Amino acid sequence: MTAPQRLTDRKREAIVAAAISEFRTNGFEVTSMDKIAAVAGVSKRTVYNHFPSKEELFAEILHQLWASSAAQLDVTYSNDRPLREQLRALLQAKMDMLSDANFLDLARVAIAATIHSPERAQNMVNRLSEREEGFTLWVRAAQEDGRFKTVDPGFAAHQLHSLLKAFAFWPQITLGQPPLDAATQANVIESAIDLFLAGYEITAHP
Repeated sequence: MTAPQRLTDRKREAIVAAAISEFRTNGFEVTSMDKIAAVAGVSKRTVYNHFPSKEELFAEILHQLWASSAAQLDVTYSNDRPLREQLRALLQAKMDMLSDANFLDLARVAIAATIHSPERAQNMVNRLSEREEGFTLWVRAAQEDGRFKTVDPGFAAHQLHSLLKAFAFWPQITLGQPPLDAATQANVIESAIDLFLAGYEITAHP
């Protein structure tokens, strides 16, 4: 059983790799499951066995990008570490992902693919939002520990992510600007933390 399973995994990985290449080169609408199958060296039936639709395949690629970033990040709240220190680690991991060329290329493809399909757009947004749930839980834990003011954790998490994306995502996606250099990244992160803590931290906490 293990050998066939390994072969199945290899085929799935080949399909995803082929899809990434095709989506980046040709965009979502032009890319076909037939072409993905040909590039991956598998049958079209094999592709559909793994991914029922092109939308599902693209969603899996986005999921893997987020998962690879999340795997390097510990979003567990710690009551004995400074909030700034924890936030800096969280935002640096987020910044690393936003600076990844693969992620930016595929984000452009995703946006282009959703312009003419609100339903598809909502599905992709929902999938990406699920990947940011960890930080929402972190905010909630800090609140329960008495270190943050009462605020909707999801709203606060979205605010903080948006502070980064305004500098390190949207200009690159919409205007073709290069990724931020290390010094600018650090400045954006520290400024975001300053604003976030000024708005939500309960300063009376020792």
